[in-house]
Amino acid sequence: MAAEKDQQKDAEPEGLSATTLLPKLIPSGAGREWLERRRATIRPWGSFVDQRRFSRPRNLGELCQRLVRNVEYYQSNYVFVFLGLILYCVVTSPMLLVALAVFFGACYILYLRTLQSKFVLFGREVTPAHQYALAGGVSFPFFWLAGAGSAVFWVLGATLVVIGSHAAFHQTEAVDGEELQMEPV
Repeated sequence: MAAEKDQQKDAEPEGLSATTLLPKLIPSGAGREWLERRRATIRPWGSFVDQRRFSRPRNLGELCQRLVRNVEYYQSNYVFVFLGLILYCVVTSPMLLVALAVFFGACYILYLRTLQSKFVLFGREVTPAHQYALAGGVSFPFFWLAGAGSAVFWVLGATLVVIGSHAAFHQTEAVDGEELQMEPV
């Protein structure tokens, strides 16, 4: 039985697991470094969603303290919640998928065209920034028809509700070296 599992592992191509595939899709640079820093500072998801850790704050001071501490402590988790909401919004909106495909298709066509030769329009060379602005202009009607503006505000609103409610109702983690504070009697 163990030999079969070893053979299955050997049969799988290297680098196709989810943990190794995602960083390969993102080119090296600032974006990849940022994602790696976020992945390194992510808190355990078990403690993040532990239902026993949720309670109502006693007063406004405790609510504010929880908001500040939880946003600092679970910052990377909240970033991935935000990215998950964006992914959910895009996947559940077929027209938004079409608009994104048009935009990225136009960008890819412009990229391939600039590899072959410089892009000249009306006798003037067009800079890459202007080319991508042209791609955005071409795809703008598709984004407008897809309701991209409302999708952006939905994602922002859902993010504020989810993260705000989690940060407000999740009990704060004990920090090493934290001073004990006495309450007045």
